[in-house]
Amino acid sequence: MKLGFDNEKYLKIQSEHIRERIAKFNGKLYLELGGKLFDDHHASRVLPGFQPDSKLRMFSQLSDSIEIVIVISAEDIEKNKVRADLGITYDEDVLRLREEFIARQFKVGSVVITHYDGQRTADTFRMRLERMGIKTYIHYLIEGYPHNVQLIASENGFGKNDYIETERPLVIVTAPGPGSGKMAVCLSQLYGENRRGIHAGYAKFETFPVWNLPLKHPVNIAYEAATADLNDVNMIDPFHLDAYNKIAVNYNRDIEIFPVLNALFEGIYGENPYKSPTDMGVNMVGFCISDDEVCCRASKDEIVRRYYDATNKLVDGACNDSEVSKIQLLFNQAKITTDYRRTTVAAKKLREECGHTSAAIELADGTIITAHSSPLLGCSAALILNATKHLARINHELKLIPQSMIEPIQKTKIDYLGARNPRLHTDEVLVALSVLSQRDENCRRALEQLPALRGCQVHCTVMLSEVDRKIFKKLGVGLTCEPYKKR
Repeated sequence: MKLGFDNEKYLKIQSEHIRERIAKFNGKLYLELGGKLFDDHHASRVLPGFQPDSKLRMFSQLSDSIEIVIVISAEDIEKNKVRADLGITYDEDVLRLREEFIARQFKVGSVVITHYDGQRTADTFRMRLERMGIKTYIHYLIEGYPHNVQLIASENGFGKNDYIETERPLVIVTAPGPGSGKMAVCLSQLYGENRRGIHAGYAKFETFPVWNLPLKHPVNIAYEAATADLNDVNMIDPFHLDAYNKIAVNYNRDIEIFPVLNALFEGIYGENPYKSPTDMGVNMVGFCISDDEVCCRASKDEIVRRYYDATNKLVDGACNDSEVSKIQLLFNQAKITTDYRRTTVAAKKLREECGHTSAAIELADGTIITAHSSPLLGCSAALILNATKHLARINHELKLIPQSMIEPIQKTKIDYLGARNPRLHTDEVLVALSVLSQRDENCRRALEQLPALRGCQVHCTVMLSEVDRKIFKKLGVGLTCEPYKKR
């Protein structure tokens, strides 16, 4: 696949820029980390060449200077909030993140429970952390936050919060998800540091929107599609334009909160070191795009992918019409339809021709492979077989899994496991291939092609089962489905 992003350049200039920002604040910087650190698949999809762990690798170059503080809201603990992409609660994700950081040789200093107002579940979680030997701090709900600046920057505001003991010059403040209170933790620490005679700084590291790309660049439109559920809106930063007479892109929440931040900085330090919300950022992604056309195409594909994701959630009752409607408006801005995605067109065309549920995959070289369901196989299972046969240069007419092997599996599914659908799913097909590969050269060759599917795009004319979706995710395949459930 063509690359549009210079990852090595990014690792170099991003780490250099953060070092420069640390130096500006006398060697102590609190860096609010937005987005995902370990597995930023959105960035890797819209910026082909950006590795999902690029930010982690970049920070590895600064690891001796870094201390990590993980933030979780007491309100999210109380609600038992779940990360949709991982299926685990935020409190469990705090422990996962901590283990992941430590395994990569990062220092995790502590956990901060924010928005605390006496929640019993938060108390229980704090005791659990302390039993594990994890330093835990409490930050309280502040009445009128973030607008009551006089109260916030006082002994009864930030002054009530636990002061977080840190040792290293770069303190990364991260969390399982949005709304956890990362920014408030950073600002509270600035207040606490200032009381101790330390003039620490604050910066924000968020990849999207990309501030030095045009407002309606597909990469930035794709960010709006990705955050349609949050109703984020990309905007020209008016403060940056006024201060420098230069156009920069930011998003509505940062722009709306900047006057408050400005007042808070003035309340803590007497002045604000930043003239705009864009100034607060340290993101260098826009300088590392090596092929704009490639990134534009990938971003338009991502907008379509987000649309199907939203329509599928709507069918499942997991979102409302407004999320879908917003992405449809973004289609107009990007001047595309769902037909922009080549696999969408191919899968729907085959469905019309054969009358069966169908699927299509676009391989790395642009080849489109299709498949449809049959009495023996679901369309996604058939697609994996067709794609791996093509990559292994195996005759398409050759049946890798004999019917005599499929039928007993179907009998077990229906007669013993109570399933209604006798067709084999993707996992069952892969297990069958694995068994046969011990004595069948073609099956072995087909299995060896699975890594070549990573990064490929798939579309199905029906919403797939959870089993099939998980297999595609493990294979690293970008999947979309028509918002239709087969009964």
